Amino acid sequence: MMNINIIAVGKLKEGYLREAASEYSKRLSAFCRLNIIELSESRLNDNPNDKEIQNALVCEARLIDKYLNKDSAYNISLCIEGKQLSSCELSEKIEKTGVIGKSTINFIIGSSFGLSPIIKEKSDLKLSMSKMTFPHQLARILLLEQIYRAFQISSGGKYHK
Repeated sequence: MMNINIIAVGKLKEGYLREAASEYSKRLSAFCRLNIIELSESRLNDNPNDKEIQNALVCEARLIDKYLNKDSAYNISLCIEGKQLSSCELSEKIEKTGVIGKSTINFIIGSSFGLSPIIKEKSDLKLSMSKMTFPHQLARILLLEQIYRAFQISSGGKYHK
């Protein structure tokens, strides 16, 4: 059974988002071992300058890096400049990852300021969910839904239409 890690900077603050994450976690348990890793977001003032933001991203990158294992994991950074995949293409990507000998997929969601280039460079794939901008807390729920949909597609389930 494949391991799926969601490595996310920040916590889900709203109850309804935690409930949605819990529901998809329960659904995914039939297909994979899901682990959601919530990392502390760097504290910045209300109007940070570019240097403060870059320093915060480097600090967050150090936290993320502890969970990345290039030998056994396929690392996917969620970022706006990434490649957009259809649900079927994501399903194929997950299937192929297992075939190439990777037992774990790490999906990495940065803070509201994104991800450090350090993490993006270590990624096997940079993935964009859309050209639209989503709150990073909502992006986690959308990602969980798409991972669930991908496993449903692979298994021939009726969820994906």
